[in-house]
Amino acid sequence: MRDLLVQRLTGYAPRKLDLDYPEAGILVPVTDDPGNPEMIFTLRSANLSTHRGQVAYPGGKRDPGDRSLAATALRETHEEIGLPPDKVEIIAPLGQVMSRYGILVSPYVGVVPQGHPLNPNPDEIESVFRVPLSFFLEDRRERTDALHFQNHTFHVPCYRWERYEIWGLSAVVLVDFLNAVYDTGIDLLEPRT
Repeated sequence: MRDLLVQRLTGYAPRKLDLDYPEAGILVPVTDDPGNPEMIFTLRSANLSTHRGQVAYPGGKRDPGDRSLAATALRETHEEIGLPPDKVEIIAPLGQVMSRYGILVSPYVGVVPQGHPLNPNPDEIESVFRVPLSFFLEDRRERTDALHFQNHTFHVPCYRWERYEIWGLSAVVLVDFLNAVYDTGIDLLEPRT
C-alpha cells in the first residue's frame, strides 16, 4: 500500500486555500496491509462542543508549539487514539478544506502498522474503527448530500459502515483521497446521476 500511495501522491498538487483562518491538521491513516488496506476513522464523543457524535479523522487545531500542520495531525492523533508519531509515515498532504466552524483543515495521508493497538481517549473519542478501502472503491454510498457553502453546492457522498455514518467534511477528504490515489472521478460539484 505504501508504494501505491507514494507513487500516486508524489507530484500530486493538493488544493490550497488562501485564507486567513484558524488551522487544523488531520491524519488520513491507511494501514500497511498490502492485501486489504483499511482507513482508520474515529467517532467523536457526544460530550464535545463541536462535531460531537460525528465520524472524523484523528486530528485537531494547531497549537502554537506545533512546527507544522503535519506535526499537529500527528500530535492530535497520538492524543486521540494513542498512535505514536513514530508509527506513522506521512506520505503527502491532500487538499485543504474549510470546516463549517471556520477552521482551515489540512489533511495528511499517513501509513500506519496494520496491527498496532489503538486506544481512544474517552474524553474526545467514543470509538475507533477501520473500513476496507475496497468498500469505498465500490462507491456503496448510502446517499448524496447537497451541502451549501460559500455560494457553492457540493454533492457529497455519505457512506454507512456498520453503525457509522461517514459524511460531511470527512467524506470530502475521503473523496479527495479516492480521486488522487485511485482515479475514482467522484465530482463533488455535480449531482450523482
